[in-house]
Amino acid sequence: MPASLSLAAVFLFTAALVAPDIAAAAGAGSPTPPAQTTQPTQNKKAHTKKPKGTMQKSGSAEDFLAGYHAAYALIYDQGDYVAGIAALRALGFDDNADVANVIGYASRKLGRYDDAKFWYERALAADPNHSLTWSYYGMWHAEQGNLLKAKDDLEKVRMICGNTDCREYKLLKDAIDGTAAY
Repeated sequence: MPASLSLAAVFLFTAALVAPDIAAAAGAGSPTPPAQTTQPTQNKKAHTKKPKGTMQKSGSAEDFLAGYHAAYALIYDQGDYVAGIAALRALGFDDNADVANVIGYASRKLGRYDDAKFWYERALAADPNHSLTWSYYGMWHAEQGNLLKAKDDLEKVRMICGNTDCREYKLLKDAIDGTAAY
């Protein structure tokens, strides 16, 4: 076997071993970037609006992900919910399920329950099978004293995940049981 094929085989094997660790490290903080479109040629006076859900504020998926991760860090790592919400809104992708969900989470942590409900419902409108949104929305219901609805949301998470071992299920179950607050 030529050296280049051996090297390629080693590289592929190593990549296969490392990939799960990279994916686990990314966790819930890795959203699906919105669809990217190419910007039409425009003269300075004419302005055309891009379709909803396309890259508007930045030119690439990498820009979106960088902005999302910065906002995510403000919210989850620093607890700066107001700045995190502002950073997410500045991305211009409020209809992205991941963006709307994190805005809902930050709003709930600020005690803005009506805002949180709005954003969770917006996330679910974008992706009805967004398990983390169902988990957070269930926590919202539990905090509102509606454990029956929170348990309904827990069942939705179980159905989406296909089991009770997923992180989203465990987070909501612990919140319902009163063993953790998130």
